[in-house]
Order: sequence, then C-alpha cells, then structure tokens
Amino acid sequence: MQVARTMVQTRGYNGLSFRELAKEVGIKSASIHYHFPTKGDLGAALAKRYTEDGQEYLEGLRTRSDDLRVWMKGYTDIFRLALVNDNRMCLCGIMSAEFDDLPPEVRTEVEAFNSLNVRWLSEVLSVCRPQLNQEERQQQALAIYAAVEGAQLIARGRDDISVFDQTIETYRSMGLLP
Repeated sequence: MQVARTMVQTRGYNGLSFRELAKEVGIKSASIHYHFPTKGDLGAALAKRYTEDGQEYLEGLRTRSDDLRVWMKGYTDIFRLALVNDNRMCLCGIMSAEFDDLPPEVRTEVEAFNSLNVRWLSEVLSVCRPQLNQEERQQQALAIYAAVEGAQLIARGRDDISVFDQTIETYRSMGLLP
C-alpha cells in the first residue's frame, strides 16, 4: 500500500501500474490482484486509508492543543510535508485532478477526503469565526482547502517548497487562513 501510495502521489492515479508496483515490491502482479482485483479497488483502498489517516491526524491536532494557530499550522504542515517528501502531492488532491478518469469507487473515497477537510475546517472556523453561519463556514472552509491544495500544486510544479511557504504566509496575512 505504501509503494502504491507513493506512485499515485508522484505520478497520479493514471500512473499507478500493477506491473510496476509488483516489480517495486518484489512480488508477482497476480499477488496484488489477489488482494485488489482491479485498479479501482486498489485506488479506493488507498484513498480510504489516506482519509482515515487524515482524520486521525486532524483529530489529533485539536485533541493535543487548544491553540487555533497550532491547528492551522498543523493543517498546512501536512500538505507541506508531502512536498518535502520527494515533491509529492496530496494523494486525493492529485486524484481529484484526474476525477473524470477515476472509477466510481475511487471517486467516492476521494470525495470522502474532500468532505473530511471541509468539515474539519468548518469546525475550526466555528471556533475562530463564530459570527459566520453554517453555510458561510462551509464556503470559507472549501475556499481554504482549495487554496492550500492549489498552493501545493503550484509549488510542486515549480519544484520549490518556498512557493508553498510564501503562498501560505500570504493567505495568513490576508486573512484567508485563520
């Protein structure tokens, strides 16, 4: 699963190959097919695990601290970490770019990741911007999520982590990020 995740984060869903995955892991392709009959099954399992890991991470941010700045820094840091780690993308972010090519089961899991991020950010906004109604929080949460994913994408395309850092700092100074 880790090798497949790395493949998708660097090459996208369309770059995921059972043959290359088997070669990298040192097993036969049939062994992978035994556990994941289709590429869609493997992609859905990857996105689901990524979402579960993300949920655990985000819940941990709020459990370990009451400081909003710690929450938001931790949030942006996880996207930054993917870039630091061989200039990778968020797994579900890169899959979202290929959404039309994804099988339905993968789309469902990618949408779950997107929803997780918007829901978590909306909860954070309810703390720091209590004057917003639920719809306004949802819209701002989606804008924040899209902005952070976009900053990651542009930084990756330039192979320059400082682009991400500068963009996130600009978002903070302009008030997009709490």
